[in-house]
Amino acid sequence: MSIQNKQLAFVFPGQGSQSVGMLVEMAESYPEIKDTFAKASEVLGLDLWALVTDGPAEELNQTHNTQPAMLAAGVALWKVWCAQSDVRPAYMAGHSLGEYTVLVCSGVLDFADAIALVAARGRFMQEAVPESVGAMAAVLGLTDEQVIQVCSDAAQGEVCSAVNFNSPGQVVIAGNSAAIDRAMLAAKDAGAKRALKLPVSVPSHCALMRPAAEKLYVQMQALTFAQPDVSLLHNVDVAEHKEADEIRQALRQQLFMPVRWVDTVNALTEQGVTTIVEMGPGKVLMGLNKRIVKTSDHFTVYNPDTLNKLLEHYSND
Repeated sequence: MSIQNKQLAFVFPGQGSQSVGMLVEMAESYPEIKDTFAKASEVLGLDLWALVTDGPAEELNQTHNTQPAMLAAGVALWKVWCAQSDVRPAYMAGHSLGEYTVLVCSGVLDFADAIALVAARGRFMQEAVPESVGAMAAVLGLTDEQVIQVCSDAAQGEVCSAVNFNSPGQVVIAGNSAAIDRAMLAAKDAGAKRALKLPVSVPSHCALMRPAAEKLYVQMQALTFAQPDVSLLHNVDVAEHKEADEIRQALRQQLFMPVRWVDTVNALTEQGVTTIVEMGPGKVLMGLNKRIVKTSDHFTVYNPDTLNKLLEHYSND
């Protein structure tokens, strides 16, 4: 019988955490990994596990492939955890695409429906902005307000926005390529430690994604959205939504509005969460979470060693 821990939150990463070979070590010990990818492959009509295992990286990094791969990875790890432990989180959140993983793990969306949906999301995003027209960059060492001002000054009639408030001093910007180039130079002039272009094929969470958001919203109308069985916080407003159309609207808006990750992690802490677990390949979110809330316990689960550390943590409670 599972036990919900009111001080525990699971969070799920989005694009950028993928890598060729991710979860291969886990798959050797836990059948849930390959089983989950097999179901995803069936929906997509392509061997997603072969792509994750063997690459090439350029193909895995294409948005329409990355999104189902990351969703399958997060759901597979959740299934492993549920098979190994009775402990369940009271709260969940996902960074950007990770929000869709949360919807599957919290019982809102059917896994097959979610795989097809995020693959379509990736296609709609790429169609909205042809490659090289848009860009994203990470700005390190400025305040949120400074980055917002830099973007405003650099726009010059184009789209240039602060879109991911990831941790104090780390903000991602997105928009038209030329405007992002101007913003990167202006950020350095304003004292940024670094302004680094990100290797992505679409500028997520900015106004250029509105056409994709409208197509996605139409696609979502055909899907059943159940009520979540845990408290989950959405990127766009750091709020809980239980009704189907509220969740659809939150996902629609998420495509062209900022990811408020700092606010999300702080909100979890305000709810009494003292342990935050990143459930997904790598440890990108754990690094951000540690900078946002220094007093919490932070874990990540992506291989047998990290899984065992978390299992041990709860067996000692």
